[in-house]
Amino acid sequence: MIEIRWHGRGGQGAVTSVELLALAAIEEGKYAQGFPAFGPERRGAPVMAYNRVSDKPIKIRSGIYHPDVVVVLDPSLVGLVNVTDGLKENGLLIVNTSKPPATLREQLKYKGRMAVVDATAIAREELGVPIANTTMLGAVLKATGVLKMESLEGPIEERFGKIADKNKRAMKRAYEGVKMVK
Repeated sequence: MIEIRWHGRGGQGAVTSVELLALAAIEEGKYAQGFPAFGPERRGAPVMAYNRVSDKPIKIRSGIYHPDVVVVLDPSLVGLVNVTDGLKENGLLIVNTSKPPATLREQLKYKGRMAVVDATAIAREELGVPIANTTMLGAVLKATGVLKMESLEGPIEERFGKIADKNKRAMKRAYEGVKMVK
């Protein structure tokens, strides 16, 4: 089983990403959970959402306190929120950023595995808005290998309708452009 924690801001689509990833996992015949963790937050406030994906039934029903993967949708959360809190020792940090990985490492005091992509720039170019949730799904797929990209196409088409193709292009560009850092 892989456990993923997503960090974003209200209105940026972290919850949508979690739902889409769970639907894609089910599409592949896997078991999945996707759930948000927020209360009275408002648009722009820091939020978290979670995924579990497994080849076997998932019996656990608690929050995720020690994720295998942490995804940061909004680079402004780095330094504001402890995004690496609880990340497993051999875990993976995936960050939407235009900063060099060395700068992130220094800022976070993080020495583990990391993947970076400028998902905001891709989203602006492909979608016309800086909402990088579907873009970051591509980075997650490439960095983790958790699912096949084709499995996300149906859920994206159902969720986004007329703008699904733009979202799929953004996802594919991030998949191709994500940089793994050891």
